[in-house]
Amino acid sequence: MSYAPFRLRIYAFLLDYLVIVVYGISVAGTISFVFNPFIQPLFSHSPVIAELTGFLIMTLPVSLYFILCEQSKSQGTWGKRKLGLRVVNLEGARIGIGRSIIRTAVKFLPWEVAHFGIWRLMLPTEFSEITIFIILNAVNAAIILYLIFPLTNKQKKNVYDWVAGTRVITGV
Repeated sequence: MSYAPFRLRIYAFLLDYLVIVVYGISVAGTISFVFNPFIQPLFSHSPVIAELTGFLIMTLPVSLYFILCEQSKSQGTWGKRKLGLRVVNLEGARIGIGRSIIRTAVKFLPWEVAHFGIWRLMLPTEFSEITIFIILNAVNAAIILYLIFPLTNKQKKNVYDWVAGTRVITGV
């Protein structure tokens, strides 16, 4: 069992990001043209409603893509499969749905916290601007940590791998 090099993990995520972008463009396009009168008010008045709507339209489906693919028989998303990578537990076996949910939740936590801050910058809120900027800078720090952390250990594990008890390996 060989640990996946960080470089391959980044490439796999970039391939998966293409899937996310295609999904996002298709959803945004559909909403813009077909459902705009119904959806637009959801993003106009309350940061809580805007964030919840964004979560249901974008974050939840993207998270499900990672959760379901990484716990499936192929043990990886499209990007990981293209590069010969698999997500396994500490014993090298396929991960279950619970471990996959934890891994994905921790992976996308900075993304969702960023949405929290951005919506509160754009719409009226009880949070001060300085509080929102502190939150957004914490997100930036977390992203930097996520990029650096795999470089600090032999297994190339990221924060979400440590939390979920997973690792990414190469080969079959």
